[in-house]
Amino acid sequence: MRLTYKKYLVIVVLLALIATGGSFFSQYVLRLTPCPLCIFQRVAVMATGAVALLCLAFRLWSPITRFVASFLVSVPAVFGLGVALRHLYIQSLPPDKVPACGPGLNFMVKTLPFSEILSKVLLGSGECAQVEKVLFLPIPAWSLLFFSAILFIVWYAFMQSRNSHPFGY
Repeated sequence: MRLTYKKYLVIVVLLALIATGGSFFSQYVLRLTPCPLCIFQRVAVMATGAVALLCLAFRLWSPITRFVASFLVSVPAVFGLGVALRHLYIQSLPPDKVPACGPGLNFMVKTLPFSEILSKVLLGSGECAQVEKVLFLPIPAWSLLFFSAILFIVWYAFMQSRNSHPFGY
């Protein structure tokens, strides 16, 4: 039994909801502070799910509309994949080669009150090179797997729908 294109989009939405829930779980339950790149990945996950949900609202009868839907879902997924790759690259660098992930200390000293500077430094926001593992993998590796899976699913669904579901249902 083959799934319809729309059912594949439902799977994408469900995976995005699970990934988003996992990111909030790691932040608020596991107390892992997300760095700016983690936030970008979270936004890309939510955007991927939102675009897939939006595509579900339309009739995807022709191969052209299913192609457009696949492309639209792929845009935030490719962005997130790129951010995850960059994050893994930064985490693989030796400590002396790590680029700054946010405003430098000089900028913060000139623009922020001391209590906020202290809070940011002690909480470690902007520490993109810090490796936090969940289930034996760094968090960006999970993002990489998620975005790769989403891209595979939407394009596999498109190819399958071209062959067997001329009306996308």
